[in-house]
Parts: sequence; structure tokens; C-alpha cells
Amino acid sequence: MYRWKAYNYLDIKFTFEKLGYEVEEVYQELLNYDVDEAFAEKLKGMILSETYDFLFTVNYFPLISNVCEECGLLYVCWSCDNPLISLYHRSVFNSVNRIFLFDLTNVEEFKGMGADHIYHLPLAVDCDRTMHLFSHSKDLDDYKNEISFVGSLYEKNSYDKMEYTLPDYLKGYFEATMEAQKDLQGVNIVDRMLTPEILMELETYFELDKSEDSLSDLNLIFSVTALGFKIAQKQRRSILIELSKHHNVSLYSNNETRDLIRVNNRGSVDYWEEMPKVFAGSKINLNITIPNIKSGIPLRVYDILGAGGFCITNFQAELPMFFENGKHMVWYYNERDLFEKVDYYLSHDEERNRIAQAGYDYVKSHCSYEQRVNEMLDIIKI
Repeated sequence: MYRWKAYNYLDIKFTFEKLGYEVEEVYQELLNYDVDEAFAEKLKGMILSETYDFLFTVNYFPLISNVCEECGLLYVCWSCDNPLISLYHRSVFNSVNRIFLFDLTNVEEFKGMGADHIYHLPLAVDCDRTMHLFSHSKDLDDYKNEISFVGSLYEKNSYDKMEYTLPDYLKGYFEATMEAQKDLQGVNIVDRMLTPEILMELETYFELDKSEDSLSDLNLIFSVTALGFKIAQKQRRSILIELSKHHNVSLYSNNETRDLIRVNNRGSVDYWEEMPKVFAGSKINLNITIPNIKSGIPLRVYDILGAGGFCITNFQAELPMFFENGKHMVWYYNERDLFEKVDYYLSHDEERNRIAQAGYDYVKSHCSYEQRVNEMLDIIKI
């Protein structure tokens, strides 16, 4: 396994070990996702010195895929982010790849491009880990909240850096696009708004930095790294500001929020030791999915449910494939719907607690890492 700072890396590693695999880790900070000769040579040496079943990574690394292709070793990856800009690369067609994505829209996109061995695999949670944490913790009361959100406000994004270089008509066009997208749940209009004419104009103001083997284009890079992050900032700030006018709202983030006067910024939390306590201790946990995730269910939803927390999330197209609204969690379709549902569930404790328990029971029974990894192993026939 290539080790990096993916949140769910250790859960996956422990699952492989639980299933009887001997896991050897390799770590080196990459200079580039697809070109790092020193790391490539180190990896080749490791692969050729032992007999491995496969090499696994969280998310996709073109350099690792190319090394595995050269050495004839199966390369397996599972995404926790979407879209993966690194996937838009010629190496995605390598025969050794077995790529698992949690966003079905992205799976269909790459299948349409002719990439083989692309599979849909939703994310997971380890409920036993969270319950073990709670049973050995004495500070659970420190994490009690009425409403909480754990996540970034994307205060540093490339759109803010370039906004003032844009002519007024382009700036206005993008602002209108972002405002329209901001309150749309389960549908993404950004790609359609980036017409060929708009992209031709944009080339003057947005520098596209990519390798010669990259398959990404201006539409993808700008919609994800600029508009996607900026829309997420707008959505999250708007929701937190409005909710804080009537309720106690806690934000767990390392972002600067001095202008969010009523929001209680409690700082960032450790994914393993603190975040589950926030989810368990909050009456309502918000999930606000970044628009870059087009249909899939983000990891935060599984983490909330796996800690026994009550989750209100924006609607995503894949939610009804796995969950029931009002039974395992609650989803909203616009900001007004969210605010009404927050008011309702804060005043209906028994119903809220019943949904939280049902959500926990469901993910414990159907969304464990062991189940997901076994599904993966069945597909790759290892």
C-alpha cells in the first residue's frame, strides 16, 4: 500500500490485515503525481524483490499505475475524492488497473471513454472502531452541540485569486452560474454553463498547467478547482449564517471565520480521536456535499452514521439507492427545506434519536470496510 494522508487509509489497511493479508507500506512524498523518477525506481525495486498480489492506493496515482504496468503487477485503487483529476491521464487505460470509484456518474464517464476495469464501490465506515473509542473516552460531554458542521469553508480557492483579473461580463456570468448552482441539490449545471465560447474567453485568464499525458482540459480543471470550491464556500457559509440566526451552530474547521459572528468556530478536530465524538454529541450533524461530487455519497455521511449521529444532508442522486429518507437520515432539496427540517428535528427528540439509531444499525450491517473490501476482492479475483 502507498501510504499518504487519506482519512480512511488506516481503516482499509486494518481491513486487509483482518482478512489475512500481509501489508507492506511504501511512503514517499511525490514530487508529481505522474513523474517522479526517484520514487518510481524505489517502487520498482520493491515490486521486483518480492511476490505481491497487488499494489493498493486510496485515490489514483498515474505514476504508480505506470510502474505496475511495467512490472506486471495488479494496481488497485479506491477513490475517496471526486473527481480525481489524476484519473484524467493516459495511464487510466493500463491493463493492470482495477479502479473503484464511489461516484457512479464518474464510473459511467470513464466507461464511456473506453477505460476498462472501472467499478462502482460506495464508501464505508468502521462502527466497531467508533464504539471502542467512545467506551474508552471520558470527555464526550466536551463535544455536545445543537448543530455542528465538520469541514472546510474553502476560504482559499483559485477563483478568488483570479476573480479581479476577469472582465465584468465573465465575472457576472460565473457569479450567476454559481448562484444558480448554490441551491441546486443532486444536479450539477456547471459543466453545461462552460460553453466552448466561454472557455475560449477564459483561456486568457486561467493558466492550465498539465503534463503531456494528461487528459484533463480547461473545462474540468476550472469547474473543479475554481468554481467547484467557490460554490462550496458560498453554500456552506450561507447555510451556517442563516442557521446561526436562530440556533446554536458549531463549526469544526481550521478556517478563519471572524465574520461569521454567531457561528461558534471550535477549531479543527482529529479524524480518528475527536471527529466521531462531535458526530455522537451533536443533535444535528450537517453534511454539505461539495458540487464536484456529482452523484456519490461522501465519506462524511458514513462517518456521521457510524458514530451514531443524526445526519441531515443535501440530496445526492445515489442516496435513494442505499438509504431511506426519514428512516436512516434526512436529506434536503434546498436551503428553505433544510431550515424547516432543522427546526422540526430539533423539537422532536424521540424521532431524531430513532433515525440516528436506524442509520447506525444500517451502516454497521451493510457498509463495513470488511464488506466493501471483500466486494473489491471478489471483483479482482484475488
